[in-house]
Amino acid sequence: MGGPGFGGGFGSFERPEASRQVMADINVTPLVDVMLVLLVIFIITAPLLSYAIRLELPNEPAPATDASAATVSLSIDADGRLYWNNDALSDDELRARVTAAAKQPTPPELQLRADKATRYERVAFVLATAQQAGLAKLGFVTDPEPVGQAAPGKSP
Repeated sequence: MGGPGFGGGFGSFERPEASRQVMADINVTPLVDVMLVLLVIFIITAPLLSYAIRLELPNEPAPATDASAATVSLSIDADGRLYWNNDALSDDELRARVTAAAKQPTPPELQLRADKATRYERVAFVLATAQQAGLAKLGFVTDPEPVGQAAPGKSP
């Protein structure tokens, strides 16, 4: 019973006639799962691939500051030289003046004017020095465009 040569009984290795057809259906569920995982990986890593960021610094007019508040104009020219209210000074003099200004009863606002060609390293040094001394009010001064003149790449 059930041995070789006998019809397909229980425990036999022969397939019934209906199951001898070729399976033509493809299970796409694993393919869809893999594609979704790859899509998620791509979406997460794509922003990390952009290493160069183009910046256009603002030329827009900012709201006017309060005229009654004490302000100090600190300028940095293209060569990195510092000017405190139009007086040239060295790095050590900058540290001394910023520390003295921070100890005043009402510390002044530091308005930083930097040339376009100034290295960011120099601007970062000035900001770090002011922060270490305790000056919290810092402002960046820009040169607004004349009225009626649009910036390159902007439409009126």
